[in-house]
Amino acid sequence: MKKWNYDFDVPDQKKVRMIVHTDCKNEADDQFAVAHHLMTPKFIVKGIIAGHFNKHPQQYGAGHTAQASYDEVQKVLKLMDVEGICPVVKGSEYEMADEKTPIESDGARLIIEEAMKDDPHPLFVAFQGAITDLACAILLKPEICSRMTAIWIGGGAYPEGGREFNLAQDIAAANVVMKSEMPLWQIPINVYKQMGVSLAELQYNVKPCGKIGEYLFRQMVEFNNTHTDYILWPHGEIWGLGDSPTISVLLEESERTDIYDEIPAPTISYEDLSYSFEQENRKIRVYKQINARLTMNDFYAKLALNYREN
Repeated sequence: MKKWNYDFDVPDQKKVRMIVHTDCKNEADDQFAVAHHLMTPKFIVKGIIAGHFNKHPQQYGAGHTAQASYDEVQKVLKLMDVEGICPVVKGSEYEMADEKTPIESDGARLIIEEAMKDDPHPLFVAFQGAITDLACAILLKPEICSRMTAIWIGGGAYPEGGREFNLAQDIAAANVVMKSEMPLWQIPINVYKQMGVSLAELQYNVKPCGKIGEYLFRQMVEFNNTHTDYILWPHGEIWGLGDSPTISVLLEESERTDIYDEIPAPTISYEDLSYSFEQENRKIRVYKQINARLTMNDFYAKLALNYREN
């Protein structure tokens, strides 16, 4: 098993349990976030859940995208030389049919089992795509809401809301979570888009870092080159590492209350994904900014320390 090359220790009482939920083969940024989570000694990674992107299944086909994500997670772990570092399971292959009917999956069960454990380390579950498995876990075991915190990359900008990829994958699931008592830290589209990087930056900082660094860079370049006919995205020479803020929010100073608002959770329209605040849902944390400099420099340093040959 890989030994991390750090000349420092994180005190045990500062560590947190993590489950990472990733639609890892949807595009090219999830792989960076998965690697970053695993290299961060503050995190006790208890599992990785491979999520679906079934509304836009690409070449994998409907009902097969969670499997594609699962295979990609395993590839990343192998390239990092950390196979077996934690359980890897599949989430649901499909979005929820409605807000009342949970889907049984290994992913939902992993969330429930870890949340119900007695452990002094607080549990955070980072969702970097559809939020299906969290909603299903809540419906299957509502008690988990008092035993964990969910971090979600998803949703339109506040206060209006609107179209956003991760939310569009399962609107019913998002409404289940919004109407629940689950502590939620939401990172909407205008905030996760702050995590911009250039391909030249990644070639310089990531590509030289062993097999994993070369792969992270190459798969991003290849994905960038497969969508050239779409005018608005990607942008040609930059990329957004939009899933990496699930690391940012746990590295940043917790006292920086100016970087997020505590507001009532919205209910989300099925028609246009807009937010409504007519219902009296509990308050959630909605981020307004993240520290991209801290996040990217931390990632580059950890990747170089552990995988770059001197």
